[in-house]
Amino acid sequence: MAVTLKDVAERAGVSRSAVSRTFTDGASVSDKMRRKVEKAARELGYSPNALASSLTTGRTKLIGLVSNNFHNPIFLEVFDLFTRGLQDRGLRPLLVNLSDETEPENSVRMLRQYSVDGVVVASSTLPPEFAKAFRDAGVPVVHSFGRSSSSPAVHVVGIDNMECGRMAARSLMARGYQRVGFMGGPITATSTQDRHAGFMAEMAQHPGIQTTDSFASAYSFDAGRTEMLRLLQNDPAEAYFCGDDVLSIGALSAIRDTGLRVPQDIGIIGLNDMEMSGWEYINLTTIHQPIRQIVASSIECMVAMLDEPDRYPEARIFPCTVIERGTLRAL
Repeated sequence: MAVTLKDVAERAGVSRSAVSRTFTDGASVSDKMRRKVEKAARELGYSPNALASSLTTGRTKLIGLVSNNFHNPIFLEVFDLFTRGLQDRGLRPLLVNLSDETEPENSVRMLRQYSVDGVVVASSTLPPEFAKAFRDAGVPVVHSFGRSSSSPAVHVVGIDNMECGRMAARSLMARGYQRVGFMGGPITATSTQDRHAGFMAEMAQHPGIQTTDSFASAYSFDAGRTEMLRLLQNDPAEAYFCGDDVLSIGALSAIRDTGLRVPQDIGIIGLNDMEMSGWEYINLTTIHQPIRQIVASSIECMVAMLDEPDRYPEARIFPCTVIERGTLRAL
């Protein structure tokens, strides 16, 4: 049978309330009492019941981690960093798949049923209103990889996607490309909209360069491959900014399968710098998104909100850099 709090109390010769206080964060207990209880717990192999503790403290230490793009390999890294980072802080991640969810109210209702202490919305495609719905329900929320703003409604941690679009445009112009294209993800995604806006705004300053745009149905390999195959049926551009690495890899597959070479015939630049982008056969020139820093800062922000739920919303925006590899002409 499982060792109980009563067993520990009898072994240590103290009251059950003393054992309970020992394993309750912030509760008052003397060092002598703590050592006595912890010694008895070790000898009996006792571990405190997290669910029972939540009834005492009013906190579950559950953090909802919600996302809607499980088809993109970059989120394997994101989830790994978030789950380990939250656990290191004594918090318990509750991973929720919102791939088919369109109404934030349903997600708010579900996560409130689990009595989560807070929510991290880890998505560059969900609109700001999604995270705001949690805030309006009184749940502390951080929108990781969310849309940057000078006056955010909730805490946002991520990158300036418009600037990334401008960076990609400047990279293509620096290599002398005269016909360039933007191949983004789903047009409804805020990240796609902002990357497209930055790219086209930069290109508009150079009217001598021919610019086109198109959009894949999702941030996925298949969607990137399908859209590039469609583009190749007509007169393709000399180089493309694919608004995400997994789109870029799908596009590379399509280009090579049609007998064309990268970068000799068509150049590609992506965004994210996920691990497989550096694999030898892929060797993708891309824009590095500092995912580790974004995740760490998001967790830091969430922990602070648990202690101070009324913290004024802020936007933490991290700079990106171009990673030179082999899918664009040499400078």
